[in-house]
Amino acid sequence: MPRIAFLACPETLPGSPTRRADAFEHDLLFDAINAGLAGRAELVGIDWRAPMAELSTFDLSYLGTPWDYTDAKDEFLARLEDLEAAGVTVCNPVEVIRWNSDKLYLRDLAERGAVTIPTLWPEGAGPTEVAAAFDHFGADRVVVKRRVGAGAVGQDSFSRGNPPPADWRLDQPAMIQPFLSAIQHEGEHSFIFIDGQFSHGLIKRAAAGDYRIQSLYGGVEVAVEPAPADRAAAEAVMAMLPFEQAPLYARIDMVRLDDGRLAVIEAETIEPYLYPLQGPEFGTRMAAAMLRRLG
Repeated sequence: MPRIAFLACPETLPGSPTRRADAFEHDLLFDAINAGLAGRAELVGIDWRAPMAELSTFDLSYLGTPWDYTDAKDEFLARLEDLEAAGVTVCNPVEVIRWNSDKLYLRDLAERGAVTIPTLWPEGAGPTEVAAAFDHFGADRVVVKRRVGAGAVGQDSFSRGNPPPADWRLDQPAMIQPFLSAIQHEGEHSFIFIDGQFSHGLIKRAAAGDYRIQSLYGGVEVAVEPAPADRAAAEAVMAMLPFEQAPLYARIDMVRLDDGRLAVIEAETIEPYLYPLQGPEFGTRMAAAMLRRLG
């Protein structure tokens, strides 16, 4: 029977003393895929830092919830390269992960024709860069993010009336974008794709007074059947990914611009949560796609 590693980290693995408050998403994702496999393969949750002698015994490694990789990107990429060299099918492949691990990929997508949010790309960010961004965008509020990051960790939002403190600094490559009000009154659209095919859609909404839509900050998700134009916008982004083979999985996150178009916030192909509760057929589809990858 094939063996599939569900790569995770101590912050998401069951029984860990350092488990995150949102690690229930690990359980939902694992359970959905395991149910879809229906005994045709063994699914095992395991830390991505486990010894290679153990990891190399698997036939396929799925990047489930290795959510601490953002603080060890080079180590993470090296581990995935070692797995591929050992003959393990890694999903998604290292070439995909490397491209997606720095949010500069959004500039690549924009050059390919994707509708994106205007962005500045400073090597670090402080009060000077934020003040310049207000003027550059003609905006009263901006969002500052890490270029290597996930889950809104290390993210800040500032307004002209509430600028960053004088000693505030993001001492790593950053991105600064104008704040889009649609994130609060409409929410963030997510489109889940498996093997390049649309699986299901949802809208993520922030808690009152917040703009971060992750469950860790009180965000909620609602399953939706996307409008044809919205689905087409997400499918267009998928078609722009620079790979010969579609990733096993991808989540395209988008937000509405003032002109009504959806702009891509993220094209998540590393370790995105894929919202199995909002896609009842997700587990079956993902399991079938995994087994196809195993031949």
